[in-house]
Amino acid sequence: MNKFQKISFKTIHDFLAFLPENELQVVEILRKIIFDCIPECKEKISYNVPYYVGNARICFIWPASVPWGNVKDGVAIGFCKGNLLSIGNTYFDIGSSTIVRKKTFLHKKEIDIPLLKSLLYEAVFIDQNK
Repeated sequence: MNKFQKISFKTIHDFLAFLPENELQVVEILRKIIFDCIPECKEKISYNVPYYVGNARICFIWPASVPWGNVKDGVAIGFCKGNLLSIGNTYFDIGSSTIVRKKTFLHKKEIDIPLLKSLLYEAVFIDQNK
């Protein structure tokens, strides 16, 4: 535990067990999409949320119920080198980071699976080639 958060997850299971049902549904879909696109990635808890790692950090999932992540509602998927993605900023939430890009989903029906898969494949390409 640190001074910023009153919770600390040691495992993905602990993280998933903590989530309210509405966030859990979105997180489970996002995790499935990530593992479908990047089966070789490592899932690690950092900053109390799951990060997905290849050569470096590729993306993360940040639910609103995990404090201090600047996610007010829903669940965000973030791309650690999102500034390099070809889609630009039009798809992503406005944020303060010059590098990370994130998209927040309030409901599982909002997830554009083909577009998200395309972004993940591009993020893997960036991870392997930059």
